[in-house]
Amino acid sequence: MSTNVFMGAPKALVRSIALAAVFSAVTFTGQVAAATTASTATSVAFTSSINKFTSTDFLNGVWRRTAGLSVPATSAAIAALKPGVQLKFADGQVRKISRVYVVGKNISIYVDGGLLDGGKVGAPRTVTTVVAGATAPTTTAPTTTAPVTSAPAPSTSYSAALNNFTNSDWENGIYRKAAGFSIPDTSANKAAFVVGSSVKLADGQVRTVAAVYDVGAHLSVMLKGTTLSASAVGYPKTIGVASASTGTTTPPATVAPAPAPTPAPTPAPAPAPAPVVSDGSGINLVGVNFGSGVFDPGTVPGIYNKGYTYADESYYKRHAGLGFKLIRLGFLWERIQPKLGTELDAAELGRIKQSLDYAQKYGIKVVLDMHNYYRYYGKVINSPEVPRAQFAETWRKIAVAVSKHPALYGYGLMNEPYNTGNNLWPQTAQAAGQAIRKIDPSKWIMIAGDRYSSAFHWQKYNTSLINDPWMRDPKNNLVYEAHQYLDYNYSGTYTNRAETFAPMLGVERVKPWVEWLKANKLRGFLGEHGIPDFSPSAVVATDNLLAYLNANCIPSTYWAAGPRWGENIMALDVTSGKHRPQLAPLQKHAAAKRTCSTIGPL
Repeated sequence: MSTNVFMGAPKALVRSIALAAVFSAVTFTGQVAAATTASTATSVAFTSSINKFTSTDFLNGVWRRTAGLSVPATSAAIAALKPGVQLKFADGQVRKISRVYVVGKNISIYVDGGLLDGGKVGAPRTVTTVVAGATAPTTTAPTTTAPVTSAPAPSTSYSAALNNFTNSDWENGIYRKAAGFSIPDTSANKAAFVVGSSVKLADGQVRTVAAVYDVGAHLSVMLKGTTLSASAVGYPKTIGVASASTGTTTPPATVAPAPAPTPAPTPAPAPAPAPVVSDGSGINLVGVNFGSGVFDPGTVPGIYNKGYTYADESYYKRHAGLGFKLIRLGFLWERIQPKLGTELDAAELGRIKQSLDYAQKYGIKVVLDMHNYYRYYGKVINSPEVPRAQFAETWRKIAVAVSKHPALYGYGLMNEPYNTGNNLWPQTAQAAGQAIRKIDPSKWIMIAGDRYSSAFHWQKYNTSLINDPWMRDPKNNLVYEAHQYLDYNYSGTYTNRAETFAPMLGVERVKPWVEWLKANKLRGFLGEHGIPDFSPSAVVATDNLLAYLNANCIPSTYWAAGPRWGENIMALDVTSGKHRPQLAPLQKHAAAKRTCSTIGPL
C-alpha cells in the first residue's frame, strides 16, 4: 500500500451501512409479481424488529433496489427465517423468503415479488412469520399478453457477441431463470441495447428489451417473454438490434415479467489441482495485516505508543476468534535498527517478540514484514549510504533473534519496493535470503515484487527476480509476494466513492502474477488486498478473489487490522466497533476446509 494510506490518520466516517446482499451476487428485480394480502386466518409464529438502516441502499432497513430487508441476527431469528417461510409485513401483505444471508450481527432476507416500501413496512415496524398450515395467500403475477404478428422478420442494424458464460445462472451467455442475455459492456452495446428496443435472436424471433443492467465489464439485457434456449440462441451466436423501421416483434404470448439476473462473472480459468491433506489440517490461507507498527514513518525511530504501536493481546484473541490464524506484522527498519550496522534495538525487538508470544498463545502464525519500500531513512538500498550487505546483515540479525520462535511463519524481506532506480532488487533480495538461510534453513522467505508489488503489473517488472537459479530452487522455500487493490489506480486509497467493481476484477488483476508462478513452478503470497466498507461490489469481487487464491493454495493477508485505525474505510478494527462488511468473505474462506498441504501453486 502506498505511504499516504497508512500514515495513521483516519479516513472520514462512512455513514451508510452496506449489508448482506454484498456477500453474494444479488438478484435485482425488474418488473415483478404483485404481492398479496394475507387472509384473516394467518397467525404469527415469530416476530422480528427491522434494522433501522437508511442509506443509499436501505430505507428503514428495507432494500431500495430489490425485494429484501435487514433484521437483527438473533438465534431465534436465524432459526425462524428460512427460505420458503412466508413473512407478513406491517401493511398486511405476505411474501415468501427466497434467500437468507447471516452477516455478522444482521440477517439480510430476500423475498419474492416487487420492491418493498420502506416507508410503509420498514423500521420501526416489525415483520412476522406465518405459521405452517395457516391459510397461505397466493400471489398473482400480472401477465403480459403479447400479440403475435405475421409481419416479415425485421432486419438488424447492429449485432453484438454474447459472453461465453456458463455456470449455475448462465448457459452460453443466456440467463437460465428469465429471458435475458449477457454481452460485453462497450459504448456501442450500451447505445444499441436500450429499454424498448427490439432485438433479433439467432433463431429469428424478435423480443423487446425490458431492462438493462450495467455490471462492471458486462451488460445484462432482460427481454419481455419467456426464457430463451441457450442451445438455439446462445454463444457463439450473436444478438442483433432490429432496425427501427421494421417495428414488428414476435415474442411468446402470456408471460410473467421476470427479475433481472445475478450479474454474470467472468469465469476464472480452472485452477491447478491443489495438494490435499486427507485430515483437513492443511495450511491457513486467509489472514490479516497488523499494520499499526508502521504508522508515522515520517518520524523515525519515533516514540512508541505515541506515533506508532503494536497490537496488544486482545487483537490476537479477537482475530483468532474470527478465524484468522495468519498475521502479517509490519515493522520499520529504522526502529529495529536506528543506526545502520549496529545491533538491533532491544526495546523494539522485545515488542516484536511479545507480538510473537501473543500469536503463539492463540494459535496464530506470523510473517514479519519490513515495511520500508526499499529505503532506509529515505535512501534506497544499494546507494552509497545503504549498502546491500547491511540490508542482508540486518535480516541475519533478525533471524538470529526470532528464528526459533514457534509462531514465526516467514520473513517478509521488504514491503513494496518502488522506483528502486538501480534495478538491483533481485540481487538484494537474494543476498538477504541467503543471509537468513545461514541461520534458519526452513521457514518461508517472502520476496516482494518491484512496482509496489502489483500482481497485475508483475510480468512487466519482476521476471528478473528469478534470473539466478538460487531464486528458482523450490528447496529454498521462497515465496513471491504480490499486492493487489481494486480501485482504478491500484493504490488502495478508494477516493472515488462512486466507483464500482466487476465481480471478477480481483481475479483478473492477480491472474498475471498467478500465471507467472505456475509457469515457473513457484509459490505465491498475496501480502495485501483490501476494500472499502462502502462498496458492495468490492465485497463480491473479494469473495471471488479469495476463492481463486485458495484454489491455487496461495495464502493472503487483508489490509488492515489492529489498533489505531480510527474509522478507516478498509480497517477491520474501527474505533466505533461498527459492523465491517469486509469480514464476511474473509471469514467464509478462512473457515473453508484446509486442503492445501503447502504454499502453492508450484
